[in-house]
Amino acid sequence: MIRIIDITLKDMLQMARDRKIFMFLLVMPILFTVLFGYAFGGFGGGDTDQRLPVGYLDADDSWLSGELYTLLKASTIIRLEEFAANRQEQLEKSVIDEELVAAIIVPPGYGRTILDGKNAKVVLFGDVSTPVGTTVKSAVLTAANRLDGTVRTAIILEGASANQVPFDYAFEQTLSAWEEPPITVNETTSSAIDEESNGNMSLAHTSPGMMLQFAIAGLLTSAQIIVAERKSHSLQRMLTTATKRVHILIGHLLAIFIMIFAQFLVLIVFGQIILKIDYLSNALATGVVAFTAALCIATLGLLIGTLAKSEEQAVIFALIPMFVFAGLGGAWVPLEFTGPTFQVIGHASPIAWAMDGFKNITVRGLGLSSVLLPAAALVGYAIIFFGTAAWRFQVSQEK
Repeated sequence: MIRIIDITLKDMLQMARDRKIFMFLLVMPILFTVLFGYAFGGFGGGDTDQRLPVGYLDADDSWLSGELYTLLKASTIIRLEEFAANRQEQLEKSVIDEELVAAIIVPPGYGRTILDGKNAKVVLFGDVSTPVGTTVKSAVLTAANRLDGTVRTAIILEGASANQVPFDYAFEQTLSAWEEPPITVNETTSSAIDEESNGNMSLAHTSPGMMLQFAIAGLLTSAQIIVAERKSHSLQRMLTTATKRVHILIGHLLAIFIMIFAQFLVLIVFGQIILKIDYLSNALATGVVAFTAALCIATLGLLIGTLAKSEEQAVIFALIPMFVFAGLGGAWVPLEFTGPTFQVIGHASPIAWAMDGFKNITVRGLGLSSVLLPAAALVGYAIIFFGTAAWRFQVSQEK
């Protein structure tokens, strides 16, 4: 046990002297997390209006066109941008230049036509053959039909009651009934997901992704130590003592594991306090994922150290899995945005399982049971990497 600790302390001291390791383990993950967060709106504060921008020009200027404007302005789909009646040409140019997705033009006589019981038309300027155009068209038709139906109902009620129900009263009551229909469909989100945290969803993906990616990149220093130990014949001298090969492997592994696990803890605290990512909503679950992910990456570093024959090879062997595992595992682009086939392929990467574990906690609001499968997968990868490293270490010594 003392020999294992001696090897671990020796490796940690050597790694602490190398500034590159702090660059890869702390500086680069924080920098890239912030950059990706800005790029994908993680610092937007959640106040951005995501509705479709649609121009609005009222050439009728009647009280009914005003009611139509009120209905459209309350839409959760489109965002109105008003234009004066003498700026129709500029309005149409804005649509052509794609500054607006469409334009609504209320023609003169619109209100009088509705009151006369005739079908009033609203002009929609834009490409309604596209999905966006179809969406805008549906929102405009819904508001126009609601207004038309309200007027017709008010006219019928006024006539049927021999003027005992005034048109204005019937109109207001009918319009209110539209706003509070007897049957409604409510779309709800799991209460485990805080609505205020939606703006941090991109950070909740980017933070663990960069943390895992640069943990692999940081293996180049630890792998180089193992290579240098072999090239300087320090390894051969240790083997002439009572130190066993398994002690050497475990000592190196423990040093790499401590380095990566410490990195995870620092970045998790940074994400919780600075980026407001809820890693600690279930601290035990987060700890399980961090522990197993660090173990998996540490055994990968051990394997790289036993495979590489030079410091240059150690660098290459560390960078290649960083890009392959990070790209396949969804560290850059969430696997949820890809097809089912790529999601299956992506989970050949241990990064995908670690991402699942962290996001089950921070994004989906789940607990310890949700990270057991990802943790088991990461332990499985660790066993494979360690077994391969032990076999390679044994074979190389026999030669």
